[in-house]
Amino acid sequence: MKKGMLIVIESGTDASGKATQAEILSQRLKDEKIKAYKVEFPNYKSDSSALIKMYLKGEFGENPEAINPYAASTFFAVDRFATYQKELKPLYESGGILISDRYTTSNMIYQSSKFENQSEKDEFLEWLWDLEFNKFNLPKPNYVIFLDIPPKISIELLRKRKEKIIDLTGKDIHEKNIEYINKTYENAKYIAQKYNWTIINCLKENEELKSIEEIHEEIYSIWKQIRDLGEI
Repeated sequence: MKKGMLIVIESGTDASGKATQAEILSQRLKDEKIKAYKVEFPNYKSDSSALIKMYLKGEFGENPEAINPYAASTFFAVDRFATYQKELKPLYESGGILISDRYTTSNMIYQSSKFENQSEKDEFLEWLWDLEFNKFNLPKPNYVIFLDIPPKISIELLRKRKEKIIDLTGKDIHEKNIEYINKTYENAKYIAQKYNWTIINCLKENEELKSIEEIHEEIYSIWKQIRDLGEI
């Protein structure tokens, strides 16, 4: 039986609508009688995310850039391994299409941004790729769709979240560090180019954010290209 497909929706900022877009796409594919499943990482419902929660709460340090990127990456990688083995492997190996809100790609973005030296950054990226896709034997993404939203927009969206406090307190150590948000975004653009991700500009010509529906239609058009290539 042909194995499934993994489509990742990624961005270089938080509050970019990744989860919403993954949900809308997976539901539309289900409506078309396609075996599609929306997944998300980290898997906060699983015990495998315990170290991730500690990390993001700042229990290993409040400054994300001061925390060893290799160590931090293993927290997320183990959570993916456990989730795949316990929940996703049967779906994937039976031909299902996984629509993932974040994946190894997030570690590539957030953790490699901690390196100033380019060769050290690329060495880390090679290490991470080998760890997750060779050593852990997790499925490689077939396609990564990168939602390009500048930090100034994502920060404003974070402020507007009803469950968040206006002064940005109550966030994890990534979200409340504005300098880190900006740095990570620039790093994300580098990685998107390096790994040939499909980039969607989420701003209109007037610099306003496109609607959820507009962004979805662009994502769906990418799906139609995948479908027309006969890969499913």
